[in-house]
Amino acid sequence: MGVWIDTDMGFDDIAAILVVARRAEPIDGISLVFGNSGFDRVRQNAASAAAAFAWSFPIHNGRALPVLGRLETAESILSEAGMLTAGRSLPAAPLLSESNAFTALCHWLETTDAPRRILALGPLTNIAALALARPDLAEKIDDLTWMGGGVTAGNHTASAEFNAFADPEALAIVLAHNLPLRMVDLDLCRKVIATPSDVGPVRAAGGRNAALLADLLAGYISIGTSRGRPGMAIYDPCAAVAFVRPEAVTFTQARIDVELGGTLTRGRTVVDVRAAAERHNAVFASDIDVTAARDLILGALIAEAQL
Repeated sequence: MGVWIDTDMGFDDIAAILVVARRAEPIDGISLVFGNSGFDRVRQNAASAAAAFAWSFPIHNGRALPVLGRLETAESILSEAGMLTAGRSLPAAPLLSESNAFTALCHWLETTDAPRRILALGPLTNIAALALARPDLAEKIDDLTWMGGGVTAGNHTASAEFNAFADPEALAIVLAHNLPLRMVDLDLCRKVIATPSDVGPVRAAGGRNAALLADLLAGYISIGTSRGRPGMAIYDPCAAVAFVRPEAVTFTQARIDVELGGTLTRGRTVVDVRAAAERHNAVFASDIDVTAARDLILGALIAEAQL
């Protein structure tokens, strides 16, 4: 069994990685992609996270730009740092090697026994590049669990979720190549909320990174509370829950397409559960055990904060 994570390395990405590291097989590798911030900051955040949390798995540089169109990031929400904080930030660390994600992902697919499972937490640009250049290897992927899309509405625009909007052509390529996509969308993730009361147990854990994780969690939650909400949806870690504990999630088969044009609709995911079975091309997460998900996610943060 092989586990690979594709990420744009914000705080919820870090939390998702901690969930997988605690519950799944060892992580074989990580590929980086633009998204939460520009690629230079993604690389810096990855290097800093690897140093802070003593990650030993290899981290590889992926795509810095979408397949088509201009670069889109979430810095307007997450700041130029790609993640908010209530105090401490990730420590400075030297950048990691210039290892190429495409080459590394190809090698992993060539040499790893099935099942080969990928958790994708950002725009699907790296996976689309693989599908276009090496479809023979892309078809070896047994599970592609992706945090992205929206069944009913968007967040970056009224129509589109950020990861889909940032590179809709990449999503279209993944769908066209019939990769085994499991979409964990906005609607599902918004059922699992972190609130300010969740920060205290992380801070009280007492380990070397307890204060850092607590401050980053508090900064992340402030995205919601600053807008008058009781907390913040825990996006990427919900996809990690689906990845490591699929029995906690209900998946529904559907025909999924993505809108590539339109000023107001670009990046919208169209999820058709009415389509005939022979037209189904993916599944989406339609329900989740909220208690189990919160226990897994917050448990992973507390466990790391105890070290």
